[in-house]
Amino acid sequence: MLGNFDPYHLARMIIPVAVGLTVHEFAHAWAADRLGDDTARRAGRLTFNPLAHLDLWGTIFLFVSQLFGWAKPVPLNPARLRRPARDLSLVALAGPAINLLTAVGLGLAFKLSYQAGLFERLSPGLTSSLVEVWILTIMVNSTLGFFNLLPLPPLDGFQALAGWLPPSWAALGGRRHYPIFLMIFILLSAGGFFGDLVRPLTRGLMNLILT
Repeated sequence: MLGNFDPYHLARMIIPVAVGLTVHEFAHAWAADRLGDDTARRAGRLTFNPLAHLDLWGTIFLFVSQLFGWAKPVPLNPARLRRPARDLSLVALAGPAINLLTAVGLGLAFKLSYQAGLFERLSPGLTSSLVEVWILTIMVNSTLGFFNLLPLPPLDGFQALAGWLPPSWAALGGRRHYPIFLMIFILLSAGGFFGDLVRPLTRGLMNLILT
């Protein structure tokens, strides 16, 4: 996929990637905090500062693949949650949910701005850059939301189910298995497997909110 990029496009991906990963991890931290576990708050993760959340290699991979990447995992102590099985599911789902809500909110704001003639008041060059970054931010958030809902370890879709699974199955989502699943994800992504699953959903949502 790297051959599809140019330096200007890469530069314009900075804001979309930072926004997508930051709101995702903030939502995990916020949900955990609301449900009784202040571990993420005490670790400084209840913030919209991207530097608190971004992982170097996970961010680079999202730039390159435009499909999946990762941030620093939000620290979580299930024993501090009020109802661990239910609350773990809610914390897991908070990340992709906020990505999809962000995409919808930005899409509606884009339509209203267009209808109000905002872009006509700007210079053509500024309009082109603003529109591209805006659309890319919607796309990145949509993609992260749908991708993370896949019920595969260690994604959020699997973590949402983990509290209800037998312990031996739930353990597959543990951090010690991350390197194994990372290699599987990279291979499947390179083969187009995840793109075939997620991109139609992303296109469908973007068409729905932008047209």
